[in-house]
Amino acid sequence: MNTNTVAGKIDQVAGKIKQTVGEAVGNDSLANRGVAEQVKGHFNEAWGDVKDTANDLHQKAHTQAQAKLHSNTEALRSETQDTTHELREKITATAQNIKESISTKLDELKHKHTV
Repeated sequence: MNTNTVAGKIDQVAGKIKQTVGEAVGNDSLANRGVAEQVKGHFNEAWGDVKDTANDLHQKAHTQAQAKLHSNTEALRSETQDTTHELREKITATAQNIKESISTKLDELKHKHTV
């Protein structure tokens, strides 16, 4: 509840008091001012409700966006980890293949010079 809502409720009560007193003592001007203050209070309260609703919707949208961002970040992190693991496996496999190729060539070279 924001200040507009509270002020609106206060204006409604004050206006109702003025209207009641004005009608009780026969003061139409006071009674009319009381009605006007009540109308002002209703609009102020409605404006406060509009602001509260807009704020709630903003917060909900923000929370949903944060959740989606977190979810996307986690998915991206997982995908990156998988890709990184695959890349590491390829690098080590390539290194092993190179080592085996070098060993084979060295064996061939040794065999060629021993015969």
